[in-house]
Amino acid sequence: MELSIGKEEIFSGRVLKLEKHTVTLQDGSTASREVVRHSGAVAIVAVSGSKLLLVKQFRFPVQKSMLEIPAGKLDAGESPEECARRELLEETGYIPKDLRKLATIETSPGFSDEIIHIYFSEVERFQDPSPDVGEFVEPVLIDTKEAIEMITDGQITDSKTISGILLAFLGKESDCDD
Repeated sequence: MELSIGKEEIFSGRVLKLEKHTVTLQDGSTASREVVRHSGAVAIVAVSGSKLLLVKQFRFPVQKSMLEIPAGKLDAGESPEECARRELLEETGYIPKDLRKLATIETSPGFSDEIIHIYFSEVERFQDPSPDVGEFVEPVLIDTKEAIEMITDGQITDSKTISGILLAFLGKESDCDD
């Protein structure tokens, strides 16, 4: 166990905070830890019939467009279920018929406290997408089998997307066939 004996807030922004801690280690020595604080997020493995609903968007930190399951940051006071419904509708124009929680993952526990609640849902089209200002996402329907192949050959590399798809379809390969 490590015990924080001092904390300095380095940065506080819209999405995250960065803290620098001085910690006491198990052997009594001290060390520094940089911690990213995040309010949490949700992600949804959404299926429409036999198709998986993904979003394509450019991700500035890695400088490439990525295929991901719909996802978004929790707002203050918002439940994960409310966030899942809101983000799915905003990013894709689809609404969930139901929401089943698959897991809660810790994305990078070596430096961040971010968690993502991952849900599964059958969805239906409701309206056109209405993403946030400055958010450019393109809904994409893809065969589940193809998405799994894209994971195994390195085309889909986003960790929440890989986690969600594998959790939703693990052991159900026959369900992925056309």
